[in-house]
Amino acid sequence: MGNHAPEITQLIDSVRRGEDGASASLLEAVYGELYALAGRQFSDDRAGHTLQTTALVNEAFLRLFGSNSNPDWQNRAHFFGAAAEAMRRILVDHARKKQTLKRGSGKQREGFFEDNIPQPVLSEVIEVNEALDEFAKRYPDKAEVVKYRYFAGLSIAQAAEALQISVPTANRYWAFARAWLFDHMRNE
Repeated sequence: MGNHAPEITQLIDSVRRGEDGASASLLEAVYGELYALAGRQFSDDRAGHTLQTTALVNEAFLRLFGSNSNPDWQNRAHFFGAAAEAMRRILVDHARKKQTLKRGSGKQREGFFEDNIPQPVLSEVIEVNEALDEFAKRYPDKAEVVKYRYFAGLSIAQAAEALQISVPTANRYWAFARAWLFDHMRNE
């Protein structure tokens, strides 16, 4: 996340004004970063899936720029926050759908996400998402750090940059959030 901030902010302004081709130009400018953001979902502890990073980026793009979408991003950080949230929702929706199918609720049309995330991750994604929703009601700023770290896979430094906070503040938010979420999930 770095050197193209002014250009991306200008493209976001063009999208908000509804200029022709602005969405396509913005996607072209940020695709590499969106791809890296999505790719972090599938590193290390989430290995073993077959969900394609490209599919997650494409679905996030559709959610960000869909026909019902009225983007109101203020800047680059705000845009990437919306992208991280879109990826979070996609992963949670997929996990819920997989759990529903596993319980035998009837055959549903298969999308490109079917059979792509291993079962242990499915329940974890839903559990963390539900706890995060509760946490966000009380600590919305700290919840943003969790979204960037857990659902977008950013480092502390990257999350701090995206949220325009200091690295020490991001570290404090992350430590507090992890402790709160762990305690909440253990007690549920």
